[in-house]
Amino acid sequence: MAIYHLSVQVISRKTGRSAVAAAAYRAGARLRDNRLDREQNFSRKRGVVHSEVLLPENAPEIWQDRERLWNDVEAVELRKDA
Repeated sequence: MAIYHLSVQVISRKTGRSAVAAAAYRAGARLRDNRLDREQNFSRKRGVVHSEVLLPENAPEIWQDRERLWNDVEAVELRKDA
């Protein structure tokens, strides 16, 4: 029987982190970070078996694109200490 595990973390700009970079790392993907104007490339990361974006029914379809989703999240938060 499989055992479910969930870990939740806050990605804070105050500590110099980026939601786009965190998403790229977890997905083992290459994502463009518009706020930092750089590419976050974790496509060589091993061990990522499955990566998927799950959205509620009323969410915009364009957010199925991981890069667009996390750049939009970063754009909404304007505070530097967030």
